Amino acid sequence: MSEPTPKVAALAAKLEAALPGLLTRAPALPDELCYEVQPDKLKEVCLSLRDTPEFKFEILIDLAGIDYLDYGKTEWKTYSATATGFSRGVNRGGVRLPHEGARFAVAYNLLSVTNNQRLRIRSRCVDAEDPMIDSVVDVWPGANWFEREAFDLYGILFSGHPDLRRLLTDYGFIGHPFRKDFPLIGNVEVRYDAEKQRVVYEPVSIEPRTLVPRVIREDRRYDAALKTQK
Repeated sequence: MSEPTPKVAALAAKLEAALPGLLTRAPALPDELCYEVQPDKLKEVCLSLRDTPEFKFEILIDLAGIDYLDYGKTEWKTYSATATGFSRGVNRGGVRLPHEGARFAVAYNLLSVTNNQRLRIRSRCVDAEDPMIDSVVDVWPGANWFEREAFDLYGILFSGHPDLRRLLTDYGFIGHPFRKDFPLIGNVEVRYDAEKQRVVYEPVSIEPRTLVPRVIREDRRYDAALKTQK
């Protein structure tokens, strides 16, 4: 974990003093602050972050689902070029192993306009098979569609959500596209049947394939013949 900036360190000290035992510091960049929150304490922490005058995180900027299925088992560093090039983050010959502990989590990016400060909190879902976590719609109403998106794409259930329906995929869609175990070609394909005069769903007919970008060119800039002066 990098050393935080003075502003981040000051906010961290206030948070840890006001919410003892409820926050666990998570790795972050020097100008960012991230905490892990236990799922059974999520609502309590969110209300404190919103209502405490010295924090006043009145805006939920974003909410995102996280799938930790292969976390730490494959190469995901993107700050610099890697030896595996376009294949980084993919272990094509590896065996997929179950994640140790909770597989899914939800990250919340918060903003305090009043105090001009930002914070990210993260909470793991209770169950790996049927991940569930408390909804924060009653804390920040803007979480409504964010939670529906995370439910649609990751299959995360938000307890207490007023209208938890799919947001981006079709009503009859099966599965959750952003799970790492979901096939990239999908499970079914849709087409319009002229005889039945309706849309029909059929098993996918596309053959699975992996596209690896390749750039092959002859570079003659350093050819000795070009350096010969005439």
